[in-house]
Amino acid sequence: MKVAVIDPGSGNLASVRRALERVAREEELKVQVAVTTDAADLRDADRIILPGQGAFAACRRGLDALPGMVEALEARVRGQGVPFLGICVGMQLLAERGLEHGVSFGLGWLPGTVEIMDPRGPDGAPLPLPQMGWNALAFARDLDHPLLDGIAPGDHAYFVHSYAFRALDPEDVLATTDYGGPVAAIVGRANYVGTQFHVEKSQAVGLRLLANFLRWEP
Repeated sequence: MKVAVIDPGSGNLASVRRALERVAREEELKVQVAVTTDAADLRDADRIILPGQGAFAACRRGLDALPGMVEALEARVRGQGVPFLGICVGMQLLAERGLEHGVSFGLGWLPGTVEIMDPRGPDGAPLPLPQMGWNALAFARDLDHPLLDGIAPGDHAYFVHSYAFRALDPEDVLATTDYGGPVAAIVGRANYVGTQFHVEKSQAVGLRLLANFLRWEP
């Protein structure tokens, strides 16, 4: 199995690669991980991952700077059904638009926008941004999604973000976390999903989700 990890100029690429290699070793899967800026590497990829961190606009510019990459993503993921995982800002780019540092267009695979959070505590006082640290997951509804196999409501994942995905279709939200109200933690449909949390930093939960992703056959 070949996994293409796209390098848009931001993201914990080394950590993502190490996490994938660890999962492959522990699950006894034959996996070749290729961190790439070359759209041609997507042609024979069995799985595609887009990590990202920092600002939405910068991550999108980084993706656009890779010749043919957006077109290759569209062809392989949306056209041919290759399983896709977006991580943090890579997940946010699934949206139609991001409102960080102006308006930027996302990939538009899921209807919705990425907007600044306004978290409030029980007393109405603002909570600090970014949301940074471990927070519990809640499943958005009674789901039996393959990527959530072995992950239970209340399990914790590691978040670092100030902007959140506001999905127009509630069916696209697979899991939430609570930070002054519900925040989309996992979104997706068909063969593409994204996590707002960093799977590569989320220890057991992150490794379980990556293992599920490698075995996923949408």
